[in-house]
Amino acid sequence: MTDTPETPADDVRDLAEIPAVEVISRAAVMLMSSAAEKLGLADENPDDSVHLDLDEARRVITALAGLVTASVEYLGPHAGPIREGLQALQKAFREASAHPDEPGKGPGEKYTGPVY
Repeated sequence: MTDTPETPADDVRDLAEIPAVEVISRAAVMLMSSAAEKLGLADENPDDSVHLDLDEARRVITALAGLVTASVEYLGPHAGPIREGLQALQKAFREASAHPDEPGKGPGEKYTGPVY
């Protein structure tokens, strides 16, 4: 028997078998990782990171905040660590900003409330 490439139907079946909480958690982790990269947090000196892009970080953090807020009731024990990660990214964004947003106006804060 020869190996054949997976068809889109195979991918759909596999995705259908993954519990919703895992899909949501994976999406949250991907957004967190993206935000951390765009804040330069993966580099030794975030201020000098070639990946630092606060505009992009704002978008990703806001998307993460929306996802977390909309799905918190389904996340069970995953909710706490994901919320803590989101809040840490919101604080890192504030620290990285030359002119920080007012509390309640930062990325995702319309969903999470002010982060100080």
